[in-house]
Amino acid sequence: MNKVLELEEVSRTFSSGVFRTHTVRAVDRVSFALERGKTFGLVGNSGCGKTTLSRMITRVLKPSGGRIRFEGEDIARLDRKGSRAYHRRVQIIFQNPEASQDPSMRIRDSLLESMAIHRLGESREERMEKIRAALGQVGLPNPELVAKRYPHTMSGGQRQRVMIAMAMACNPKILFADEPTTALDVTMQAQILDLMNHLKEKRGTSILLITHDLGVVAKMADRIAVMYAGKIVEYGDARQVFYRPSHPYTWGLLGAMPNLIQDVKSELYAIPGTPPDLYAPPKGCAFAARCPYAMEACLKEDPPEFACGQGHGSRCWLLDPRAPDVTPPEGIPPLPKGGSDHV
Repeated sequence: MNKVLELEEVSRTFSSGVFRTHTVRAVDRVSFALERGKTFGLVGNSGCGKTTLSRMITRVLKPSGGRIRFEGEDIARLDRKGSRAYHRRVQIIFQNPEASQDPSMRIRDSLLESMAIHRLGESREERMEKIRAALGQVGLPNPELVAKRYPHTMSGGQRQRVMIAMAMACNPKILFADEPTTALDVTMQAQILDLMNHLKEKRGTSILLITHDLGVVAKMADRIAVMYAGKIVEYGDARQVFYRPSHPYTWGLLGAMPNLIQDVKSELYAIPGTPPDLYAPPKGCAFAARCPYAMEACLKEDPPEFACGQGHGSRCWLLDPRAPDVTPPEGIPPLPKGGSDHV
């Protein structure tokens, strides 16, 4: 089995209002698969449902619909023993290492506490040896000394390396990285991403990367899904999404990326408008109000999924054979017209 994690039509709704009678669909029928030893990038703006989706994968929240399978097994059916084993195999790197580490505990004590939960039966000496090895593998000099330090005595990049060491010490099958480089400077970002790639190649760990930074995705991801308003609006391998994008929202994200060879006086593209209010979602396509190519159909009906190529799909009415031809932004090839076949 090459797929280590599979999501099938996963949804999550929340009740709101004084009497909890109104529902908000934060995640709407999301499906994708993470392969062994690969990196899957989940991209989208704040509020698009990325964090809610991550909480369902880590079993903090239960899906309102659909299934999440780990190595073919539905995680909703795991008993207490199976749940502990699952959390050992799926480790998380949080966005802010400062908020994820207890300032009153030394690094070694934080790692010992984590390993005591997931590595039952090992002695303290065996765990300490694994801790020193893990701190050395993430490039921290003098692991013995680092283990005795408190988090506040370390830089942001060092604390993030400690978080990666804590995750990798349990030898996980999936490394869940939720905006792992947001709080770091550009140089440290590059070092952390290189480190994650190195650990993936050395250990065969799969990485699920959640970010809004397309530059990070370009460096890391094998496959990419673009989320908007709780749905995946486009997905494919990295080459397809970056060089043959087929959704106007993806065009906008790519247009907003700085280009080192463009005129320094030119302005970056900004997607007009704001994301829709999920308390009162629009009737048709959620992106229609911000899309310069929107048609009457976009305002009335949510688009189905159209096939754009092998393993490449998009939800946009412009891909319908009946839609008029449009001229994509400069550098983007013409849209493929096809049927609404699920890829």
